[in-house]
Amino acid sequence: MNTKMLTIRLQRTGKKKQADFRIVLAEKTFSVSKKFQEILGTYNPHKKAFKVNEERVKYWISQHAGLSATVHNLFVSKNLMEGGKVKAFSTPKKPAEAPVQAAESAAPVAEVSPQAESPAA
Repeated sequence: MNTKMLTIRLQRTGKKKQADFRIVLAEKTFSVSKKFQEILGTYNPHKKAFKVNEERVKYWISQHAGLSATVHNLFVSKNLMEGGKVKAFSTPKKPAEAPVQAAESAAPVAEVSPQAESPAA
C-alpha cells in the first residue's frame, strides 16, 4: 500500500523583495520549491490579496491532508477554518548580559586609608 503524506503549504514566487505565494498541495517530504500536485490558491502579503479555491481546500482537509502552521494561521484569519492559531515559528533569544552592579561587586577595590599614606616620622 502506497501512502503519501500530503500537506498544504506556501510556495514562494515573485521577485526579490516582492514576495508572492502559491498555496499548493504537495507531498510533505518534497522540496518546497519543486514538485506539487495541485495549486489551491494564491496569497500576496504586500497587497493583502488572498484567493483560494475553497471547495478543493475543504476536500483535501477532509482527506486528512496536513496544513503547515503558516497556512493554518492564514486560513483561521480568513475564516476558512475554525479554531485558534498555532505557533508558526520561534525567534532565538539573545543571551542576557551580566548586570553592571554584579560586575562591580565581583572585583573589590582595595581602599587605602589617609593615615597609611603619610610617612611615619
